[in-house]
Amino acid sequence: MPVYEYLCGSCQRVVSSYQQRPVAPTPPCPCCGSSALKRIFSTFAVQKTHRDIYEDILSDRELTQGMMRDDPRALAEWSRRMSGEKSAPEYEELTERMQRGEWPAAQIDESRKAVADPGEEKPDVG
Repeated sequence: MPVYEYLCGSCQRVVSSYQQRPVAPTPPCPCCGSSALKRIFSTFAVQKTHRDIYEDILSDRELTQGMMRDDPRALAEWSRRMSGEKSAPEYEELTERMQRGEWPAAQIDESRKAVADPGEEKPDVG
């Protein structure tokens, strides 16, 4: 559903409205209730395709060389470019450590174990 932006003639605030079609009636201002809203030109986002992202990454010689050297900073940059959005806090922490040049292998292993066996006790063998 598209987002349309309006400027309120009364309170001078810019407000956004989700509308199914552009010919829908102009909504009232959610701030002051005025019906003096004027539709304004707003920005929009263009989503890159996976192919565009891959081409961007593969054309970055420094990044690809870093990936070939197993540089954690390169992996963190690759991951950031691939995701394009905010990640979970745990993932952000790992990525920040990798950007500093660390391999947080112990933390990754602990996370894997916690997901694989949440709260299970291992039987004593032997």
